[in-house]
Amino acid sequence: MRIQFLFLAMLLFAGCATTTTSNIAGTNRSQLLIASASDVNRLSLGYFAQQNNDARSKHRLITSGPEFNRVNAVMHRLIPQTAAFRKDAVDWPWELVLIDAPDVNAHVMAGGKVTVYTGLIRQLKLNDDEIAVVMGHEMAHALREHTREKMSEQQLANVAVSLGGAAMGASQSTMQLAGLAQQLALELPFSRTMESEADVYGLELTARAGYNPQAALGLWDKMSAQGGAGTPQFLSTHPAPQNRKTELAALMPRVMPLYQAANRH
Repeated sequence: MRIQFLFLAMLLFAGCATTTTSNIAGTNRSQLLIASASDVNRLSLGYFAQQNNDARSKHRLITSGPEFNRVNAVMHRLIPQTAAFRKDAVDWPWELVLIDAPDVNAHVMAGGKVTVYTGLIRQLKLNDDEIAVVMGHEMAHALREHTREKMSEQQLANVAVSLGGAAMGASQSTMQLAGLAQQLALELPFSRTMESEADVYGLELTARAGYNPQAALGLWDKMSAQGGAGTPQFLSTHPAPQNRKTELAALMPRVMPLYQAANRH
C-alpha cells in the first residue's frame, strides 16, 4: 500500500506546473499536467476534424460569409494579446468554425480550435464586445491548457482508483461507487475552477484587445435569462451566471485601465 501511495505522490509532484502568467488576473495556479501536450493536441485536432466533417455533411458548417467574418475578426484581434499570457500562443494555429445550429454555446479544443454556434450570436443578439467576451473566455481555456489538465486529472484519478481497488480487493460495485464519488468530489469542482479561471483570463484578454470588458456583465444577464432555473451549481461544470457576474464585476477596476490604454493607441 505504501508503494502505491508513493507512486501517486511522485506522479502528482512531477506533473505540477503552470502554463501562463498574469498579474492582472491575480492567479497563476499550479496545474496537474502529466498528459502529453502533443497527445492532447493530436486528439483535439482529431475531434475538431470529426465535428467539422459531421457539420459539413449536414450543411451546417460555416467557414466564410458576413457572420463568420465578424466572429473571425474578433478572434484575430484577440490573438496578438495572447502574448501577455504566454509568448508561444501568438503563433498557434488558431482556427474558428461557425456551426449553424440553435445551440447557445461555444467551445475550444486544445491548441486554439474554436467552435461557435450561430444560436449563441442570434438568440442573444450579441454585439462585438460581447462576442469578444465569449471568444476571450474560450481562448483562455486553450491558453491555460484546461483540456490537458482535465485529461491529466482523469489519468491520475484512474490510477488512484485502480491501485486503491486492487490493494483493498474492492468489488466492481464498490469501484463504480468510487468512480461516482470521484466525479462529484473532484472532476466537477475542478471544472468549475477552470470555468471561473477562463472568465478572469478571458476578461483581461478582451480588455487588452480594446473591447469593453463591461460587456461581460450584460452578457451574463442574457445568459441568465436564457437559462432560466437551470442546473444547480453543485452539479454543474459552470458557475451560476449571477455568481460569474459578481466575480467579473469585482475585476472591472483592474481591467478597465487596460481597455482604456488599448483605445488610446
